[in-house]
Amino acid sequence: MPTWLAAAIAGGFGLFYAYAVWNAVSFLIQQASGPLGLNGLGWGLLLFAAVFPILVFAGALALGLRRRAGEFALLLLAGLCLVAVFWLDVVAYSLSSGGTLLGT
Repeated sequence: MPTWLAAAIAGGFGLFYAYAVWNAVSFLIQQASGPLGLNGLGWGLLLFAAVFPILVFAGALALGLRRRAGEFALLLLAGLCLVAVFWLDVVAYSLSSGGTLLGT
């Protein structure tokens, strides 16, 4: 696979991964600056939610750079799906925890 094609595929998917990081950081700031703040579990979970897309993107890059273009794109797409499922789990847990993440 040519380098320019790998960079274009990684750059396109990188924007979606960056949006996931930005969304997680925004949610962390929103929860931390709320009236109750966050406890240690909340900080740990929401910080990991911000770091997780970066780790998955790096792992997908490491596994896929030596593959063909279609396989590389599918690997990045599978990683993005993993990030989306994890983010939905984080949001569902924070909504259903009933104050577990908050400083109550």
